[in-house]
Amino acid sequence: MTVVLDRKPETCVLIGIINKEQDEQKVKEYLDELAFLADTAGAIVKKRFIQKLEVPYPKTYIGEGKVNEIAAYVKENEITFVVFDEELSPSQFRNVEKIVGCKVIDRTNLILDIFARRAKTSYAKTQVELAQYQYLLPRLVGLWTHLERQRGGIGLRGPGETEIETDRRVIRNRIAHLKEQLKKIDKQMATQRKQRGELVRVSLIGYTNVGKSTLMNLLSKSNVFAEDKLFATLDTTVRKVVLGNLPFLLSDTVGFIRKLPHHLVESFKSTLDEVREADLLVHVVDISHPSFEEQINTVNKTLQELNAANKPTIMVFNKIDLIKNKENLELNFANDIDDDTFIEQIQKIWIAKTSEPSVFISAINKSNISQLREILYEQVKKIHITRYPYDNFLY
Repeated sequence: MTVVLDRKPETCVLIGIINKEQDEQKVKEYLDELAFLADTAGAIVKKRFIQKLEVPYPKTYIGEGKVNEIAAYVKENEITFVVFDEELSPSQFRNVEKIVGCKVIDRTNLILDIFARRAKTSYAKTQVELAQYQYLLPRLVGLWTHLERQRGGIGLRGPGETEIETDRRVIRNRIAHLKEQLKKIDKQMATQRKQRGELVRVSLIGYTNVGKSTLMNLLSKSNVFAEDKLFATLDTTVRKVVLGNLPFLLSDTVGFIRKLPHHLVESFKSTLDEVREADLLVHVVDISHPSFEEQINTVNKTLQELNAANKPTIMVFNKIDLIKNKENLELNFANDIDDDTFIEQIQKIWIAKTSEPSVFISAINKSNISQLREILYEQVKKIHITRYPYDNFLY
């Protein structure tokens, strides 16, 4: 059962940590993304707190003075919940909650809440529920007291609202049951994929909110749900596309994100089978994002986890309409580029850096889409010729 949010919007504060792995600038970027996650979940971010830590405090992760500062702000402004960008231990959650006087969640919890909100099909709901139980299992002590029907809200959407299940055995049994359900659905989906025939399979991949669904609609002339929110797409959508006389299957998949929980990747394994079984990947990148190179690395790392890193790939740099000048991007190779020819120079530099076909587009403004179609056609044709060497009349 999914708990509906109260009519009054929930408010939150965000907490980021500066350490040897992430400097202040990087933490601010992470908190920007965390704020976008909170907004996607329907919350209003009121304030951000950042603390520099060499080593996390065992009891509260952040220092006692910082916790008290947050507690005072929470009480004064009637804040609904606190979000840590880092993962806390169960005891740290409990200790911080006692001090600040409101619920405390982390980045993973927030992502799971959004996934629960976005899941529409029974398959996606099963995947999300499994990920939620796997997240909750090691955090059972002291956590179930929050999962009361009247509390609800962000971070608490999903399993457990209908009754307080404190018995770990019950949770493990539920996890086992959900895994069995997913196995059955996996077989059905594998059968569906086989029934599609031997058409070349192309999969749109990329960081969340880079414009994959918009591009999907453009190429397939379909109406896949797309909006300027994180994780707008959870269920894989597959459409048949024909370029020239060449047919192929195009799939739109869930977006990747930094610090994506491993058990969430595991739960969505079947959804990501479309990526694993694809013949060609179209890696969509938001070129207007200051950390687009880091986002590329995040996607590539996830592909390695899926054993799909060595597939033929087309790099599609989207949102060129949002680049005003080079100051919008922090590129280690853009210092000497003239603003007037920034896009053209970036294209040349990037193409020189990689052997993969690359194209720079705006899906919203439909800029350079014909160039993308040409590259896509040529890459699909290469695969098609290998698979069907006697179908040359198509070309």
